[in-house]
Amino acid sequence: MTVSPLLPPLLTTSAGTPRRVGVELEFADLDAPSAATAVRTLYGGSVTIENPHRCAVTGTSLGDFTVELDMRSAHPGKGGTKLLDPLRPLWGNIGSLVMPFEIATPPIPFDRLGELEALVASLRDRGAAGTEASPLFAFGLHFNPEVARTDGDYILDHLKAFLILAPWLRGEIRVDPTRRLSGFIAAFPPAYAAMVADPGYRPDRERMIDEYLAANPTRNRELDLFPLFAHIDPERLDAAGVSDPHVRPRPTFHYRLPNARLSDPGWSLAADWNRWVAVEELAADRERLDRLGADYRDFAARRALDDWAREAGRRIAPRPAAG
Repeated sequence: MTVSPLLPPLLTTSAGTPRRVGVELEFADLDAPSAATAVRTLYGGSVTIENPHRCAVTGTSLGDFTVELDMRSAHPGKGGTKLLDPLRPLWGNIGSLVMPFEIATPPIPFDRLGELEALVASLRDRGAAGTEASPLFAFGLHFNPEVARTDGDYILDHLKAFLILAPWLRGEIRVDPTRRLSGFIAAFPPAYAAMVADPGYRPDRERMIDEYLAANPTRNRELDLFPLFAHIDPERLDAAGVSDPHVRPRPTFHYRLPNARLSDPGWSLAADWNRWVAVEELAADRERLDRLGADYRDFAARRALDDWAREAGRRIAPRPAAG
């Protein structure tokens, strides 16, 4: 069954421009030039091989893509002394045995997200392997949806909605065991999640950020708000000692939970995107958000979040997301 990407309730930013989403897709068994060629074949543009493990595809019908080994030490200029540059290709060859390559798309309008399904199929046809291909592959699919606003209530409503739905999302996605063990997509601390989901939790934006950073001093969360906070209040991250070179300020949510199941011909980007849309739909409905937040808090108090995952799946009645 073909799955089409759904649209969230808010389609424009506070400036009135259409919201967009960047996508990051991790894979193995296909090198950067081959993956870049797949992009160019589908969307046009020009391929530039910047080093053996990094390519840029510019001027496509969707914008500019990058394809690179997700390993900073394999790339010149990404840390370390220049004396090591001649060794970086070899180091990258070794690293590519366990580290993924990643395609990063340009920000794409929501109504064009479906155009990326052809890229998934092309990568699969060229031999790219996904999360399930090896116990060593902790590969992810990341969505970076542009925020509609940056005020505290908007951000908090989406954080609340995500925390409420996270147990259901994990079950629907069937998060790969290696990814869970890797720590890259760690769940939020239970006490913090219950506190935030509670309808009575309504701090101002500054306090919300402070309490998020205190409870989550890492970007390795299922929903990473560091890029958004670095965009709207970088001084707060500096004061909290956040100095991760991987954190790029941008006005987006960084949703990291889905697997990258490229080896599965029945998998699609749209199925996982539609689960994110369920989060945005809940965030946009304050009455339902508060009602489910109170119930989540009560289930959490009983340490019954597995039961809550089933209950949430029954009560949110999401539109079809599985393909």
